[in-house]
Parts: sequence; C-alpha cells; structure tokens
Amino acid sequence: MNQKTHNILLTVGTATLCTLLFKRGLRNCFIQGVSRLNNDNVRMVGPAYTLRYIPAREDLDGIEVFKDPEHPQRAAVEKIPEGHVLVMDCRGDASAASAGSILATRLQVRGCAGVVTDGGLRDSNDIAALSMPVYCAGASAPTNLTKHHGVDLNVAIGCGSVAVYPDDIMVGDGDGVVVIPGEIADEVAEEAQAMDVFEGWVTEQVEQGRSIIGLYPPNESTQAEFEQWKKSR
Repeated sequence: MNQKTHNILLTVGTATLCTLLFKRGLRNCFIQGVSRLNNDNVRMVGPAYTLRYIPAREDLDGIEVFKDPEHPQRAAVEKIPEGHVLVMDCRGDASAASAGSILATRLQVRGCAGVVTDGGLRDSNDIAALSMPVYCAGASAPTNLTKHHGVDLNVAIGCGSVAVYPDDIMVGDGDGVVVIPGEIADEVAEEAQAMDVFEGWVTEQVEQGRSIIGLYPPNESTQAEFEQWKKSR
C-alpha cells in the first residue's frame, strides 16, 4: 500500500469498499460482531499484524506467564511495526479481555494504527479515550488468561468470521472494519475514490427531489450527465 492509497482509504467508507470487493467476488471481508470503541469519529487504515489465541488451559495460563517477555500478547505489543493494525483472533469469545488500557496505550505510543479484536477489551472507558482507533466485540473485565492462550504472531487468522492474512489492509469507520487483500488495495482505493465522487453527486440529486430510478445505478443518459458535471468541476 502506497501513501496515496493510505490517504484515499482514510476518506472512503467501508460500505463503498465492501461493494467494490463484492464486484471482485469477495463476499466475506467485513469483520462481524465488532464495533468502534472510541468516542470520537476516528478512522483506521493500516496493514494487519496478527495475534492468534486458542482456548486457555489452567495449568498453562497462570498470571506468572506475563513475566515472560516473549509471551505472545506482550510480544505483539512490542513487535508490531509502526503504522500496522493489531488484529486478534479470539474465536469470537468476548467473555474475557484480549487486552487492556496499558497495552493499548503502549500500542498508541509505538505508532500502532489501530486494534481489532473479535474478543473483549478491559478498561474500555480508558481505551475509548485514546486517539488510536479500537474495535472490539464488547467490554469485558476478566483477564485474557481466563479464556485465551496466545500462540502465534503474524500468521493467517480468523477474526469476526473473516480470514485475515498478514499485511492485508484493515480499514475501519463507524460501520466497522473491512479487510482488503493487500495485493489489490491500490486499485480498490482508486476505484473507491471515483465511486465516492459519483455517490456524492447522486446524493445531491436525491436531496433535490430526484428519483433513484435511472439514477442509482445510472442509465446511459444519467452517466453522460454525471460525466458532464465532472468536466464542469
């Protein structure tokens, strides 16, 4: 993903992106069951850096495991490259936290572009106040060790019933999070920008009382009208 693509994706909606991915035959790219935790209208764009959890087991997941600097959860926070999004596979189980405010704050300080988890997050009010975009399945106070055992970093995972591969592009807005395969991100962004211009024009027409029939989607005369409008701009 180049800088131009990054800048475009910060402005286009996940709804637009889902439609463009659908046109390419990609139907399952929207993370299910998560929502934006932040209070402000923040946007998220960045390559995925993944953390995979499996179910915890009592003899392996005592509180002392956090003393290990290579514990996958701790290691993820310290190893994620700047500008990447930490994406956590919690198997859709939000009954325990996948992280808390201290780790989230550390991620923000390190330049992380966002956090996405299909599990829970603790200290949710504090995390919501961060400027870093955060998406989760809900607030959950219990430590991750009660339900989640970290096993892998930066491997293919499932998050919210969607396959996420390292360096896929994660885009988040008020609707949620969409996953764009990294190799098509540039072309999808360029098409999304053009689609946003068209839909902005369509919205103006609808606000003026125009019917959507022949307008959205456009027939030939409407398309010609739009092209003429673009030239006048």
